[in-house]
Amino acid sequence: MNDQAAGVPHRSFWAIGAAALIWNVMGAMNFFMQMEPDVVASMPETHRAIIEGRPAWATLGFAISVFGGALGGFLLLLKKSAAYYLFIASLLGTIATMVHTLGVGSSTTEFSSFELFMMILMPLLVPAFLVWYAKQAEGRGWIS
Repeated sequence: MNDQAAGVPHRSFWAIGAAALIWNVMGAMNFFMQMEPDVVASMPETHRAIIEGRPAWATLGFAISVFGGALGGFLLLLKKSAAYYLFIASLLGTIATMVHTLGVGSSTTEFSSFELFMMILMPLLVPAFLVWYAKQAEGRGWIS
């Protein structure tokens, strides 16, 4: 019998679930580090400009993004369909955070192409992929 037909997750499911959890736990650690003034003071000017000027709504978006994503990654590994909804919340939180980041990025602060990719594009691509992947996993019966 085909594993996918039986609702048994493909091997890649576990790797993607673990990567989702690790990515978002690293984001949560980043969130906590950004709450420490000494850590922020040691960061490059571009990073400080984003963090120091971040309004409460963007900070809330950041928290929803990383903590929702971490919980979503954990639930994905537990094969729970609630992971899909947490990944949606994570994506929405990321979008809110990126609205602020793009505003700072279009100011007088000079960002390198690599910084723009790592601070804007990657944080949007990962949760968008996880939303899509969780929906695919649910459709295949891997999560319920």
